[in-house]
Amino acid sequence: MYAYDEFDRAFLAERVAEFRDQVGRRLSGALSEDEFKPLRLMNGVYLQLHAYMLRIAIPYGTLNAAQLRRMAHVARVYDRGYGHFTTRQNIQFNWIKLDELPEAMAALAEVGVHGIQTSGNCIRNVTTDQWAAATPEECDDPRIWAEILRQYSTLHPEFTYLPRKFKIAITAAGHDRAAIKVHDVGLRLHRNEAGELGFEVLVGGGLGRTPFVGKSIRPFLPARELLSYIEAIMRVYNQYGRRDNIYKARIKILVHEIGAEEFSKAVEAEWAAIRDGALHLTDEAIADIRDRFIYPAFETLENEPAELVEALKDPRFATWHRNSVHTHKVPGHAIVTISLKPVGAPPGDATADQMDVVADLAEHYAFSEIRVGHEQNLCLPHVAQRDLPALWAALDAAGLATPNVNLVNDIIACPGLDYCALANARAIPVAQEIAKRFADLDRARGVGRLHINISGCINACGHHHVGHIGILGVEKNGQEFYQITLGGRADEHAQLGTLLGPAVSYEQVPGLVEDVVDTYMELRAGPQELFIDTVARLGVEPFKERVYAAH
Repeated sequence: MYAYDEFDRAFLAERVAEFRDQVGRRLSGALSEDEFKPLRLMNGVYLQLHAYMLRIAIPYGTLNAAQLRRMAHVARVYDRGYGHFTTRQNIQFNWIKLDELPEAMAALAEVGVHGIQTSGNCIRNVTTDQWAAATPEECDDPRIWAEILRQYSTLHPEFTYLPRKFKIAITAAGHDRAAIKVHDVGLRLHRNEAGELGFEVLVGGGLGRTPFVGKSIRPFLPARELLSYIEAIMRVYNQYGRRDNIYKARIKILVHEIGAEEFSKAVEAEWAAIRDGALHLTDEAIADIRDRFIYPAFETLENEPAELVEALKDPRFATWHRNSVHTHKVPGHAIVTISLKPVGAPPGDATADQMDVVADLAEHYAFSEIRVGHEQNLCLPHVAQRDLPALWAALDAAGLATPNVNLVNDIIACPGLDYCALANARAIPVAQEIAKRFADLDRARGVGRLHINISGCINACGHHHVGHIGILGVEKNGQEFYQITLGGRADEHAQLGTLLGPAVSYEQVPGLVEDVVDTYMELRAGPQELFIDTVARLGVEPFKERVYAAH
């Protein structure tokens, strides 16, 4: 965890006081809704379909127990008893009353969390791997670099009003759990042949109306040059990004229109003028940030202790362990993923009681640390293997031990038309119905790893373009219809899905998805061939022929 100082706390208190005054003026009528809109958006407050929504950033997906417990308090006191974790490591409260927003924000600010730059045309929450500093495959802790970017970008005077919103993601692992290739800037932290730490820099990724996979413009950027190079990218985008058309304003359109090579030349020219200036990161500056991250004091423990070996005789625990527990870089410890996708529940939602339970368990078993992943699940990154049986029992009692991580019913979905004013169709009920079709755990495990992503509109908050099965809600003559894509993925081999065929009605979606999965089971080369690999081998035509014949 990063240790915030008195400056951070004073800054957040001042920001809450400022917003409290703005809300007071809105309630009194001194500010119209149009005048209030840019002020509330700067603090992560949206006006959705039925109520105001407050979006809170979870920097690089890392929370402590006190922060999660305070989020539970806000959900219980100011909302309807739950929060929604998003695909960008944020949490959203969907029902807070306008006059109570300042109190909710003040409560969150006391524990160091806020909604600043979770909206607007600025640099949004910098995200990274939820297993950061726990997985053995990393070359460094990417959160250090995410924190450097967070401090650099917060209220940056030059980049507060960009042509459009801007998203950055970082990974330091061989397997990309941060979806860096579908962000405006993606950073892959690695070491070159000389052992020097640096970044591969990708630009122009993004989903939405016009999806693109990011292009690599620099294979290796020395780590100390990170801020100056990002600044050069931002300056080029700020100068040349389209401001005349909201649909063509993202950096991905600029990169696409002029080409990655020309964009890279413009960035390099800008960088040459500033790289040795104030943004050059010294060893001392990097060390200062690094030293403010507090890491667990791990005990010396053996792998597979007797407590764990005995517990694995219980089939239910063994199933959960096989699905939700992952290798840690420190012997005798484990990474635990907590599914927020019980069958029939809205994906990514957690009740206030469940948040309290996870906070308590983090304190007891995980050095008070919790992570949020873009898959809308939670993670306890540092758990002693000997404590896994007790942890599982507590999670099971709270309804948080569903062993479906990365399976067909571990579905990513945006709030859709149930909440969002921009949506064309519902997403949550579709996810719930599909999950019910695969509620049988043996069936889901037989299918294997399969990611379903659902978006209620073209803005793609559910990342449908990169789902193994992607589902996009569209409107046709006032009715909800859904387009289906196959073969997308968000990892280090990121690619966009291919349209399967004509859109189908709301009622047809669950059956069609079930037919797609059944077709895969018939066509796969064997149980070892994942859905995504079968689609890559055969294309979508065999699926299209069988599925549409049945509908």
